[in-house]
Amino acid sequence: DSYYKHCIAEDPEWSLVTVPCLTNLCLQHIADNFEKNPILDHLLPEHQRKVLDRLSTGLPLTVTANLISDEEYWKRCCAERWQVCNISNYGDSWKRMFLERHLENILKCFIPNTTDPNKVLDIIPLCKDYVQKLEVDQFLPPVKVDQKEETDDLSDMGLDEVPMHHYDLGVLITALPHLEELHLSYGVKDCGMNFEWNLFNFTYQDCCNLAVAVKKCHNLKVFKLTHSNVDDDKTRLLVHNLMDHPCLVELNLSHNLIKDKGARDVGKLINHSRLETLNLCNNQIHHLGAQALAHALAKNSTLISLNLRLNCMEDEGGEAIGRALLTNTTLKSIHLGSNNLSEPTAVLFSQVLAKNTTLTSINFSCNHLGLDGGKHLLDGLADNKALTEFDLRLSEVGQEIEFLIQQIVWSNREVAKLGPLQRPPAKPL
Repeated sequence: DSYYKHCIAEDPEWSLVTVPCLTNLCLQHIADNFEKNPILDHLLPEHQRKVLDRLSTGLPLTVTANLISDEEYWKRCCAERWQVCNISNYGDSWKRMFLERHLENILKCFIPNTTDPNKVLDIIPLCKDYVQKLEVDQFLPPVKVDQKEETDDLSDMGLDEVPMHHYDLGVLITALPHLEELHLSYGVKDCGMNFEWNLFNFTYQDCCNLAVAVKKCHNLKVFKLTHSNVDDDKTRLLVHNLMDHPCLVELNLSHNLIKDKGARDVGKLINHSRLETLNLCNNQIHHLGAQALAHALAKNSTLISLNLRLNCMEDEGGEAIGRALLTNTTLKSIHLGSNNLSEPTAVLFSQVLAKNTTLTSINFSCNHLGLDGGKHLLDGLADNKALTEFDLRLSEVGQEIEFLIQQIVWSNREVAKLGPLQRPPAKPL
């Protein structure tokens, strides 16, 4: 025994370096027991850094949310949970990104009458100071009971179907004081062979709950409700609650079922709000709805961008929009692609191009303007110096006319890049 002790004591590879110092042992102990005893503020800055680097990313938010502000820790949390992490969409804040996406995931998996509502309510105090945007592209409906039992119960109650209302966002979004953007789609993703139409049923009660909540969300700037089967009745309800909203500047109701009546209601909203961007793409708006929107547009002084792509306006609607733009002086971008427009609309827009000095972008793609329509647009562009984008793809204006138009637009774009102070001086007469 004495021989082996002698050999170990004189081992040339043995060093005190291999023995951890007491400070590191203490810091590791703090990190390992952080959930039970989260001491951090009492440590020196260099020791705080070492503890944060050793903390598990699986600690409960009740421990970390209000205590840890270190971005490197939240970066590790995001990287371990999600493969794609684009921090630029979250104000370059890893903590904001983690808390917003964590809350979004809870909402996407919430099952009414099954999930405990406290799962959402308990997280509000932890994230309310950080959540500025919510993007929820799925809302699960209640779980159906056994079909036979369901039929018997309904027959006893004299009802035709089981209510399919989704989670009411009212309590949540009104408790988020910094919420500025709300992007919603009512439906179920990846339902596969379990597909049923009622999985995508945005009920009238859902709409009532959402409309009231949005009205109370006074700091909301961007509201998007897409792919949710929003019809005219629901549009009217939403518009009624968005009238004179103090902050709303962008409204997106694209990919829904809005018809002329709904468009008329949106037209009323245009001049009773501060809207700058309106997207009604892929709805069912015909010429009457377009005329209502045009009537509002003619008197509007805030709207900058209007998207009416993939509707059914035809020339009656297109001409109404054109007449409104003869007097409107604020709209900069308009998208009228795929609206079955033809030469009469092009004739009126040639006047718009000759007179309007505000429009910088027009999209007429996938229409039937024809060669004569293209010539009228080219004539209208002769003295236009404002238009820098003009999309005429698949509009049947002919390659030569489209080339000449794009040359003018390109020239306007190059002049716009120089800026008013760098433009070459006019040549003396």
